[in-house]
Amino acid sequence: MADTKQAERKAAKLAKEITAFAKRHGGAEGQLAYLGQMGTRIVLVGGDGGWGDLVAPSHAVARSAAEKAGITLHESFDGDFAAKVRTGPYEWSRMAGIQVGGPSNDLPRSA
Repeated sequence: MADTKQAERKAAKLAKEITAFAKRHGGAEGQLAYLGQMGTRIVLVGGDGGWGDLVAPSHAVARSAAEKAGITLHESFDGDFAAKVRTGPYEWSRMAGIQVGGPSNDLPRSA
């Protein structure tokens, strides 16, 4: 019984964070990605292309949080959904640094 209440509290807390993200970014859509024993990642993409993620302790908690927040969930992170993500110089530099030996990751993040 205590585990159920704890899961409900965690889902409610995550739902508040998702709702706040959606408010800041003109809405939000999401995708759930299983992380194994670590839980489930809730990947969020805002209406303005901003993105972020949260980690829930289980898939059930992640799904409940997304439902409470009222966001659309996608089955996968590809196609039209992935095309909505907007990245800036920080992300491009970081990806280049990781993938092809590009510049270091010490560029300041743009707002």
